[in-house]
Amino acid sequence: MTSRKKLICVRCPQGCELTTSLDGYGAITKISGNICKLGIEYAETELKDPRRTLTTTVKVDGGALPLCPVWSEKPVPKDKITEIMRELDKITIKAPVSAGQVVAENILNTGVNITASRGIIIR
Repeated sequence: MTSRKKLICVRCPQGCELTTSLDGYGAITKISGNICKLGIEYAETELKDPRRTLTTTVKVDGGALPLCPVWSEKPVPKDKITEIMRELDKITIKAPVSAGQVVAENILNTGVNITASRGIIIR
């Protein structure tokens, strides 16, 4: 049994509408609709191991601002985002905070660091 899945490629500004065909075991048998090879790479990754860059905030103790914006240095597995958010909710960092400071190293053993995206001075 073959199934089809439609995706919009976000790897370049073209925004190609991709159509993928999957066999009964979930293996990709065909990818169409792409203008460039990035569409093929995007579809394969999106179907096999979807990842997203995570942006959020963590609490700051003693800072001029109560929250510090943070982001994942690399995309994290999409199915781990909720769990990562729960872990980040437990974190409070002390001011001062430097932009680029690692807030959580190797979050949930994903190999990805969570990093401050701005500095926060002491209150």
